[in-house]
Amino acid sequence: MAFEYAPAPESRAVVDIAPSYGLFIDGQFSEAADGKVFKSVSPSSEEVLSEVAHAGAEDVDRAVKAARKAFEKWSALPGAERAKYLFRIARIVQERSRELAVLESLDNGKPIRETRDTDLPLVAAHFFYYAGWADKLGHAGYGADPRPLGVAGQIIPWNFPLLMLAWKIAPALAAGNTVVLKPAETTPLSALFFADICRQAGLPKGVVNIITGDGSTGAMLVEHPDINKVAFTGSTEVGKAIARSIAGTDKRMTLELGGKAANIVFDDAPVDQAVEGIVNGIFFNQGHVCCAGSRLLVQESVADEVLDALKRRMRTLRVGDPLDKNTDIGAINSAEQLARITELTAAGEAEGAERWAPDCELPAAGFWFRPTLFTNVTQAHRIAREEIFGPVLSVLTFRTPAEAVEKANNTQYGLSAGIWTEKGSRILWMANQLRAGVVWANTFNKFDPTSPFGGYKESGFGREGGRHGLEAYLDV
Repeated sequence: MAFEYAPAPESRAVVDIAPSYGLFIDGQFSEAADGKVFKSVSPSSEEVLSEVAHAGAEDVDRAVKAARKAFEKWSALPGAERAKYLFRIARIVQERSRELAVLESLDNGKPIRETRDTDLPLVAAHFFYYAGWADKLGHAGYGADPRPLGVAGQIIPWNFPLLMLAWKIAPALAAGNTVVLKPAETTPLSALFFADICRQAGLPKGVVNIITGDGSTGAMLVEHPDINKVAFTGSTEVGKAIARSIAGTDKRMTLELGGKAANIVFDDAPVDQAVEGIVNGIFFNQGHVCCAGSRLLVQESVADEVLDALKRRMRTLRVGDPLDKNTDIGAINSAEQLARITELTAAGEAEGAERWAPDCELPAAGFWFRPTLFTNVTQAHRIAREEIFGPVLSVLTFRTPAEAVEKANNTQYGLSAGIWTEKGSRILWMANQLRAGVVWANTFNKFDPTSPFGGYKESGFGREGGRHGLEAYLDV
């Protein structure tokens, strides 16, 4: 007899969400110039969490001017002094990690286990890591005296709101830049809480400015003439539009865009370990991961064994309340994203792929989707070509390593890949053949602030994380 899990909800009382939030410009919160606002909704309950200011052109200009004014003094500080602020931010993040983890789960829909055990530790780790670089920039390999670029305009997505903020802000500040950051429209709250952390850390006014709004706000930020550097993480479609808008200017740019990663399982791989990697690769954060292992390539001779084990494991996944510590799969971030996932899975069935999902009861309110896999998938199917950005896995088979490489590289994306085999020589050979920015071996979705991350082709260009992540914010 299987044991059932009793609910283990995290208390919402640890986070105090205000009824409304303004824009964080020059160290102060203020309303939008035109008074425009929008609502932040919890995807697991459709509850309105707060009302947030919607920045317009006047607000964007005010934020950029505040960052430009602060740049002179901030860039002139010795690296060791800038490091003190970054260290202080990292420690405050750790002190407030429980509060921030609950907030992120409420606003984003992801399980508390992920925000608590993955997102928040990595946020603090990135600030600690780049604090260490702040007084060592001359030893980073970019010249003896590298200089900051100026004002960075940064736009982050809704899948890892606070972690993507850390990826962007930490290296920019360490290098001596000031920033104007725009969080995603559906997940603005953790960025606004971070603004309070900046004040708590005593960060000089104007060094970090946070403006909230939709895509029009982001476009105004990108096109502002006094921005020196644009950093964007999000969809390939929007990334292309940004590249077109700044073409012909002297603005620097890094883009981290979509992906359609192949997770490749060979016949000598330990099946149970590989299944855990497959599950982590596609169902972590409801599949809202740009580097998700959304294409499973399994060697033909072990395909049935791997699929049987994978289905058994999927039956144990718990879908539900993100604040329950037992939950494996939380809510889809928005109604719009749920519609996208639903459309693509319907196309998969219409094109002849075989759909399977475990039986599970979904909550009545909110945006939910069962963990799903498709077999009998060909490379021509939309579900094998397009980024679904949800808990949906497409399964293909291969016979030889060369065929695996050919199928894995048969995509317009090139962000990540996974290899499962006991042969070290095969891992190295495959890693050299795969056109992907990150290749994991016998694991998946492992991140570290010391390691660079980024892709090729329509997955973007530039690197974030590690020593390489500093280059994008230095005049080299």
